[in-house]
Amino acid sequence: MADPIKNSINDFTPLEQHLLNDYQHDMSLSATPYADMAQRLNVSEEEVLQCLQSLQDRGVISRIGPVFSPNRIGVSTLAAMAVPEQDLECVARIISAFPEVNHNYQREHDYNLWFVVTASSAEHLDIVLHEIEQHAEYPLMSLPMLDDYFIDLGFKLKTHAHK
Repeated sequence: MADPIKNSINDFTPLEQHLLNDYQHDMSLSATPYADMAQRLNVSEEEVLQCLQSLQDRGVISRIGPVFSPNRIGVSTLAAMAVPEQDLECVARIISAFPEVNHNYQREHDYNLWFVVTASSAEHLDIVLHEIEQHAEYPLMSLPMLDDYFIDLGFKLKTHAHK
């Protein structure tokens, strides 16, 4: 699991700063979102894609894509597993390989690996959860949402130019 980023926003190129700052919300839901970004930033789509890949490779960002309100499109659940420390990285990779898994993260608890699974239906969700257990070789605990709380995880990143 990667260490937290220790850079300041000013350690990034102007294009990186724009991508990190301007697209935490309201990413285009078109067939060509990266071309749309490129047009707004007056660069090529290839430059946008290369820049995003570099940010991901460096561990600055972990995921690029929309976030939908839970259970508005399909169904989802928070899941947790108790995984021995020596198997944690391997099991996390197995879980991340499922396209229905949005992200996973380690917590300090007996249930130390947590992840969100989204599927098109309750039946599909049950199948995916079962497949994850089979591939990971550890039982999981499904924790479906009972109450909806929204926490905006967007952060305005300041640059010298925006002081």
